[in-house]
Amino acid sequence: MGAFEGGEIAAVPAQYRLTDGRVDLLVQPDVSRVPDLLRTRQVKVPTRSGRWHNPTMGASASLETIRRILARHGSPTDPGVARDQTAAVAAVLREASAGPDLLFIRRAEHPDDPWSGDMGWPGGRVDAGDGEPLTTAVRETREELCLDLDRDGALLGALPVVRTHLRLGQGPLWVAPFVFELTAAPTLVPNYEVQEAVWVPLPFLLEPSNRASFVWTGRGTPIRMPCYRYEGRLIWGLTLKMLDDLLVLLRAPDPAR
Repeated sequence: MGAFEGGEIAAVPAQYRLTDGRVDLLVQPDVSRVPDLLRTRQVKVPTRSGRWHNPTMGASASLETIRRILARHGSPTDPGVARDQTAAVAAVLREASAGPDLLFIRRAEHPDDPWSGDMGWPGGRVDAGDGEPLTTAVRETREELCLDLDRDGALLGALPVVRTHLRLGQGPLWVAPFVFELTAAPTLVPNYEVQEAVWVPLPFLLEPSNRASFVWTGRGTPIRMPCYRYEGRLIWGLTLKMLDDLLVLLRAPDPAR
């Protein structure tokens, strides 16, 4: 998921408004300095009371720790977004020898897909029959990867709903992310919407020195965008924003300590 989700603007044409270092189409905060902020312990994490604090940046990557942190985090506040303006995605973790892996997909190339070819999490727009975004995340993951999270996974929690640069009907499109862990080892079978499924080690993503950037010129304006580069693949944009929400939580103090 993609464009205009945080970055450093090299030049801003007259038709855009520059506000606090970003153009008016940007709907997510600039996260290009996240690695520096993590090193200097200046990232703020919301507590369940709604207050903010600066956490200790000790990053633990075990699934046991992740379960505790997400259980303590609770459910983010529902922004009251209409279901027909919402999409949902699944951030799926599995146990691995060097620490948990996080599942990404690379979307198939398609001219009508705004995230064509991008790295992201499985998911899609809420259908009328879904009832709620969680159902959408489970359904879309089943359709895109033949991965049944009801059968082979467990819900760990939810991340904040994020607004995209796209519009759907009378309002913007919002994305609700949910975090799962695998309880089995099913074979992933990508459908026509997915080029490949990729497991990325969570310790790699938790290491600030692995953060990178690139210059995006998708709309003619050069913008330096934050990203991760993993084995030739680029993780950036809206997916990176949601990933950062997860990583900041995981860098908060372990509630068991």
